[in-house]
Amino acid sequence: MINLTIPKKTRNYFPQDLEIKWDNLSPVLDELLNREIGSVQELEQWLKDKSEVEAALEEDFAWRYIKMTCDTANEELVSSFQYFATEIEPKISPVANLLNQKLVASEFIDELDQDKYFVYLRAIKKSLEIYREENVAIFTNLQVAQQKYQATTGAMSVLINEQEYTLEQAANFIKDINRTIRQQAWETIQQRRLVDKDDLNMLFDELIAMRHQVALNAGFENFRDYMFQALGRFDYDAKDCYDFHEAIENEIVPILKEQAEKRAGLLGLEALKPWDMEVSTSGKPALQPFKNGAELIDKSIEAFTAIDPKLGQMLNIMKANNLFDVESRKGKAPGGYNYPLAETGAPFIFMNSAGALRDLTTMVHEGGHAVHTFLTAGLELNDFKHCPSEVAELASMSMELISMDQWEIYFDDAADLIRAKKEQLTDVLKTLPWVAVIDQFQHWIYTNPGHNAADREEAFKQIYTRFGAGFANWDGQEQEFGNLWQKQLHLFEVPFYYIEYAIAQLGAIAIWKNYKENPKKALEQYIEALSLGYTKPMNEIYETAGIKFDFSSHYIKELASFVKEELDKLG
Repeated sequence: MINLTIPKKTRNYFPQDLEIKWDNLSPVLDELLNREIGSVQELEQWLKDKSEVEAALEEDFAWRYIKMTCDTANEELVSSFQYFATEIEPKISPVANLLNQKLVASEFIDELDQDKYFVYLRAIKKSLEIYREENVAIFTNLQVAQQKYQATTGAMSVLINEQEYTLEQAANFIKDINRTIRQQAWETIQQRRLVDKDDLNMLFDELIAMRHQVALNAGFENFRDYMFQALGRFDYDAKDCYDFHEAIENEIVPILKEQAEKRAGLLGLEALKPWDMEVSTSGKPALQPFKNGAELIDKSIEAFTAIDPKLGQMLNIMKANNLFDVESRKGKAPGGYNYPLAETGAPFIFMNSAGALRDLTTMVHEGGHAVHTFLTAGLELNDFKHCPSEVAELASMSMELISMDQWEIYFDDAADLIRAKKEQLTDVLKTLPWVAVIDQFQHWIYTNPGHNAADREEAFKQIYTRFGAGFANWDGQEQEFGNLWQKQLHLFEVPFYYIEYAIAQLGAIAIWKNYKENPKKALEQYIEALSLGYTKPMNEIYETAGIKFDFSSHYIKELASFVKEELDKLG
């Protein structure tokens, strides 16, 4: 009998069943602050105790966030999340800074194993550099304000054929082979988004103002420069991002333009409209790789097991412990995520499945994150598990491609399987310009903090046009075109978390290339790299995975050519 239980980790320092309230936390944190440390061994024990507290707090916050996103209309769940954001986090933040100061000031810090602690200590020192007490209250207000985006978008639904659908469910109609049906569905969805356009613009203006003040308080000219430091971007800078955008424009956009022209020809259209970009050119209905959420989970477990039984076991454990919420419904927050549970050592996968191929991709993507969570669960310090997004997204995007060898589990028909793989590889390339658009848009937003909503819309249009504007003709849909950016949750909730998708996408293509040449070795390297967590610099993690940390124009061209060749092989 396979054991699918998750053993509860025994706490050695933090009281096992302590209720997370400030009055309960304060004595624990005070002990850490006031403890005498008389040797490097005592310093390491102090680090382990501090880590245990951080893991307990992280998991408590995680469950509040997960439950709120699963039901954004539930006031009790929203209040629980806001309690942590407004009553716990603001009080912890100054103490966490004092604990960091205590660590850096310790006479024994230089006796720590520098190979083991280098990355961790580098991050601590950077955190101390940019910490400002006056920003604590602003971060609290940001945490609460950002939640309004999910409440607003989670409430969005539309009527199609007199039936109510969430926007994710309604998007399936945009793949209908009947052009009138997909146009009407697209217009219905966009009109619904426009209803909340002004409210979301006002919310975004609030967020920009607060973020800009955070940057000024910390001694930066703008929030962009602040975030590069806050995100620990030690391996590249803003100029590298602009160069990356340009390389994507030069190397990827022409390939996608050629594919768009081919699409128009196959559909018999002189010009593609926004509602023509998702329909299959085969003349067949949209692919349906599974019937419902339960089947999606089961098929994904089967696929991961076929790649490696240990990977399938990870998803099996999640299923047995109710760590999935995958189907779209009204009141549920948009998007998808894998949320690591710091103490449990397993994650929770949240998504909005509506039975489409993109939902399969989302599941294997989040499944890659889940594998990463399991592989790093045993690392000694909680912070060792906090990977930069360039590493975290490498885990997920690589799994999208590696899993394709097992997609016959989702598709009985050989022609459907080929269609699915072609759509996936096309999406791999389409990811890159959209990431460049969102990243460059963010650079513009935060280096021009005095702009208004009209300026922002115009900037978005110009940037998106530079990267092909989705290769559709937007004449007559100018208002919808200018509002497309509002669908991107990252802009509202996790600013500057986006370029990492493109960097990781290149890495994922390189891992997949290795996997096609030698599956066993490539999978071993992938697992070994993920198991490092963030105990090594980013370039070393990529090297462990058997690839380069590189986003030069030459490298992009090489990997894009490989994807194009694989697409051509599919016919």
